Amino acid sequence: GVRLRAHYLATSAPGALGDGTRADAPTALPAPVRTPVRALLASFHGLLAAEVYREADVITPGNVHARRWQERCGADRAKLRTVYPGMETRRFDGVGDGVGDDADGTGADAGGGDPATLVWVGRIGPGKDLISLLHAFAEIRAAEPDARLRIVGAPVAGPEAAAYLAHCRVLAAHLFPDEAADAHAVGDNPVSFEEIGGPEAPDLPAVYAAAGVVVLSSVVEGFPVSLVEAMFCARATVSTDVGAVVEVIGGTGLVVPPRNPRALADACVALLRDAERRARLGAAARARALELFTVEQNLAAFRALYLELIARAPVRRRAEAVDADGEPLLFAHPPETHVPGPWTAGSPVPAERADRDRPTEEAA
Repeated sequence: GVRLRAHYLATSAPGALGDGTRADAPTALPAPVRTPVRALLASFHGLLAAEVYREADVITPGNVHARRWQERCGADRAKLRTVYPGMETRRFDGVGDGVGDDADGTGADAGGGDPATLVWVGRIGPGKDLISLLHAFAEIRAAEPDARLRIVGAPVAGPEAAAYLAHCRVLAAHLFPDEAADAHAVGDNPVSFEEIGGPEAPDLPAVYAAAGVVVLSSVVEGFPVSLVEAMFCARATVSTDVGAVVEVIGGTGLVVPPRNPRALADACVALLRDAERRARLGAAARARALELFTVEQNLAAFRALYLELIARAPVRRRAEAVDADGEPLLFAHPPETHVPGPWTAGSPVPAERADRDRPTEEAA
């Protein structure tokens, strides 16, 4: 099989920008270099995709969003089968199981989430639009002064991501000066930037366990893995309407337009103020994730596809097993010949026969 990423193919699809760049795709290439490089890559990816789609018996996009792009890039609709990625759920079970109870009446989930904490998880970069998230959080703090925002990312890779993270830190420090409870307390910032594996975010289950609401603010997104992880942890989510987000969420979270800090803030405030709604959406999200995005469903889907391919594949028979018309000869190969054993090996020649058949000097 051949794995093609939909965003590689987008540059060759109708609706791309004149230089081959999708309207919502960030780029680090200088403008003078971007156009010829993009044009060359678009041509190559278009030809590669066309050849792969033509030869494939089945094409398996990971979501309907990718499926639509593949259709636009020339894939035969009859060959397309959507198969959602499968994720291991056991590490999130300790967070997701039993979440939704409010035993102490504080509004906190039984799983330990802080009802005033927003959590963002992902790889930091321009496409994630943390700038809009920070501006949205400024409005959230005006409505909910106790709210906190944790931005938890994987280790930054590359100068562009590092520069973007530095810019976000500067903006956060400008929007949210350190706060202290009194004149003798140490100041603290309501926005924290953390790295997965660090002391405050040792692993993803611990990060999601501390969240009241999980936020996604992207302007570019394929399959939103962090949202699915939050769903496994039974967390309510607020997301932007990009990529496969709506398809993944399916009504179990709030969705707002991208690049709209006011809408993002309003949705977050609505969930922060409604513990019952958070619990209800979180439980529905976990049920949906367990139904659609597990390793088991992924394996079952591919097993069914392979059985379908085998059922449609032509039977190739050996020449000695068919007659002159190409029809199979009855009992040409009895069933036991397909089972390893001594009966499948060539019959040994008896010693006396071997001596009898060996040419003699007189015969020579």
